[in-house]
Amino acid sequence: MTTASPLRNPQDANARTRSGRAIMLLLLTIFIPGGAQVVAGNRRIGRFALTVTLICWAALLVALAIFLINRGVLIELFANTSVQFVLAIVLAALAVGWLLLFANTLFLIKPKLLAPGMLAIVSAIAIVAVLATSGMLGYGSYVVNTGRDTISEVFDDGPAFEPVDGRYNLLVLGGDAGENRVSLRPDSASVWSVDAKTGQIAIFSIPRNFQNTPFPESSPLNDVYPDGFNCGDECIFNAIYSKVEEEYTSLYPGVENPGAQATMEGVEGITGLKIQGYVVIDMAGFAEFIDAMGGVDVDSGGWVPWRGPERTETAVRTRWFTPGVHHFNGDQALWYARSRYFTTDYHRIRRQQCLQDAMVRQFNPQTVLTRFGQIMTAGKQLVETNIPQSQLGSFVNLADKSQDYDVVRLTLGAPDFGTAAERFSTFPDFDLIKQRIPEVLAEASGGKKAETTRAAPTTAAASSSATNSASPSASESAAASTSASASSSSSSSSEVIQETEEVPTTQPDGSPITEEYLIQLEEQGQTALLELIASTNSKCSAA
Repeated sequence: MTTASPLRNPQDANARTRSGRAIMLLLLTIFIPGGAQVVAGNRRIGRFALTVTLICWAALLVALAIFLINRGVLIELFANTSVQFVLAIVLAALAVGWLLLFANTLFLIKPKLLAPGMLAIVSAIAIVAVLATSGMLGYGSYVVNTGRDTISEVFDDGPAFEPVDGRYNLLVLGGDAGENRVSLRPDSASVWSVDAKTGQIAIFSIPRNFQNTPFPESSPLNDVYPDGFNCGDECIFNAIYSKVEEEYTSLYPGVENPGAQATMEGVEGITGLKIQGYVVIDMAGFAEFIDAMGGVDVDSGGWVPWRGPERTETAVRTRWFTPGVHHFNGDQALWYARSRYFTTDYHRIRRQQCLQDAMVRQFNPQTVLTRFGQIMTAGKQLVETNIPQSQLGSFVNLADKSQDYDVVRLTLGAPDFGTAAERFSTFPDFDLIKQRIPEVLAEASGGKKAETTRAAPTTAAASSSATNSASPSASESAAASTSASASSSSSSSSEVIQETEEVPTTQPDGSPITEEYLIQLEEQGQTALLELIASTNSKCSAA
């Protein structure tokens, strides 16, 4: 006489066997979906689930092999919105299918046959397993679909850009469209020139107060300003955007963003480079994006002031980031990038370059995969661009490649073109600019690998100082940036002093400089000394 298998007939087994059978069926459903159905239930359903499981494992192994051999192919594939749409559906279907398998497995276990204690254990395992499998797949589907929506909203349709002389040249504008402003004001502007093969980046920063911007003959503004954008102090570089938005949109019929287009044309006139696209970064969204990335690490070369909360013991609201390595959250990074207290626009440009470098180094596949949902959500508030969706995959691939190379930088003003006191940005030499830029591009195409070690921090206590600093809001940052301009441009003579005098690193009594000491100096009105102490805060790097 043949004894009935307890796997299919648990009612004939003892309590211990039924408990072991229940755990085994759950483990099969977790690790070999469909296995429980093959051994104890509907074999047709089980075989179908096993087939799907094998296909999924095969797909993962193929993806892993491609990643190890040429991960650029995989990056470009998954940056495609059509692929993301299919992937979101597949993940959702797998989530539902796995959930149904767990439900069927519980039916096969026959919970009524279990002892009360074992029933509680099986129920707990089942809940955790469902959350870890179907729950994660469902969340993955949501995240992928969120990314697809963000890409569709932010990026344009249309064909991909072709590289010019082996490079992609993109204009990156840091915009601040506050409530008290008629139009967006790009307080920071830089050209990112990316080698189309290696991904190595050269960044050309254009000071906001750059004057006499020439427009190429192909630009509609060439007829309006045939001698360049030279109507005095009102015609600084960052006024092009708002000037066009307010007065000359009719010159750009059918152009979605005339201000950005005109600024691109101005940059072409300045640099001689063909600018293929633009990215406008909202400064409020910038803080959210940094937070989505999990913060950013920067080695600050000196004391950097920022506007802190009001205090009862003093009217001074200035606080200071210490020299050394900092892990900045979004608000702190925004202050670090925009502060001009006791310094100049050129110090700020250099700090922005350091942040950009740090973000490029941190914006890698690991960060994107682990924080994809947060980054995509923040991206909707961060970026406006004319980069086409079809270009995104190749650009993400180049961003990944760029990790292996140092970023090469040039500022079209001090300190790369004389001192701040020499006012190169006010009276630019365009022939000299167009001579220097090819030299920088040649350096950025030389394939020089990045250093394996980063600059050592200048103080051990810096990291904790940044972490514990109060975080200002983006709106406070905008207000402080405006109010700080008077301080930053109060005296060109102080800039000359900063280049000739030794920067103090201690207090008069020989003790180290502290934030409290700097606050006392401001209370005493010793602005020149504060400018001298802050003069090294442009000597920063990605940590």
